Amino acid sequence: MNKTSYSEEEWLYEITPKNKFFSLNLKEVWRYRDLLLLFVKRDIVTVYKQTVLGPLWYLIQPLFTSITFTIIFNNVAGISTGSIPPFLFNLAGIMVWNYFTSCLTSTSDTFRANAGIFGKVYFPRLIVPISVVISNLVKFLIQFSIFVAFYIYYVSTGTVIDLNGTVLLFPILIIVMGILGLGLGMLISSLVTKYRDFSYLIGFGVQLLMYLSAVMYPMALIKEKMPNLAWLVQYNPLAYIIETSRYMLLGIGDVSLFGVLYVVGITGFIFLFGLLIFNKTEKSFIDTV
Repeated sequence: MNKTSYSEEEWLYEITPKNKFFSLNLKEVWRYRDLLLLFVKRDIVTVYKQTVLGPLWYLIQPLFTSITFTIIFNNVAGISTGSIPPFLFNLAGIMVWNYFTSCLTSTSDTFRANAGIFGKVYFPRLIVPISVVISNLVKFLIQFSIFVAFYIYYVSTGTVIDLNGTVLLFPILIIVMGILGLGLGMLISSLVTKYRDFSYLIGFGVQLLMYLSAVMYPMALIKEKMPNLAWLVQYNPLAYIIETSRYMLLGIGDVSLFGVLYVVGITGFIFLFGLLIFNKTEKSFIDTV
């Protein structure tokens, strides 16, 4: 009786335990790209599927928030936005901030929300948080279209906006924001598997972080009014991203090369550290989730 021997190269797939301390494995993610697109479609379609206004919530939320900020912070509190209309100033910061918070809050519950799928079917777990970042990018583009519409309106009515060439780098800035939200989300999702009460702090933490991220005021204002506490905002990468986005879109803001390099460095560190903890947690999370 002849025995047939199979070499390792004849196997189509080989499933083995992860033995690397750090593994990005983009090749495997690309192999499951159809599943990635399926998750993206699910995230976009199902969120507002059974709502009265449906996708209009993508537009209503930033508009009403911008109006509220304009009334409270600009009209009542008297925060000046220079030559830029306060509503447009607030809308520029809110749409960027919304993208970050959507990425953070959605990915921070990855393991618990998808425990049923993870426990039955194998696929790269990294696909789920990546799909969230991509689907939120579609929502961001819808909100960005609203900003462009109001931008054109204000320019047509005589508002002078110093648009500069850095606006071409705006997509890169949004990618950086998405990577930052992805990294923090993966880190938090790993902590939630062991410490359930940590998830209750996310909503409060995001609201508190918004006030430290220069969403409703220029960074120059905090330096002028509260110089002793200005470092809390200056060293916040989110605040610098929002300030840079306003500089790119509206031509105002305090931007420097050091600040850009600082943001990129912090974002890269948080993403790699979050990915490291995420890879470590996915090996045993099903026992604790």
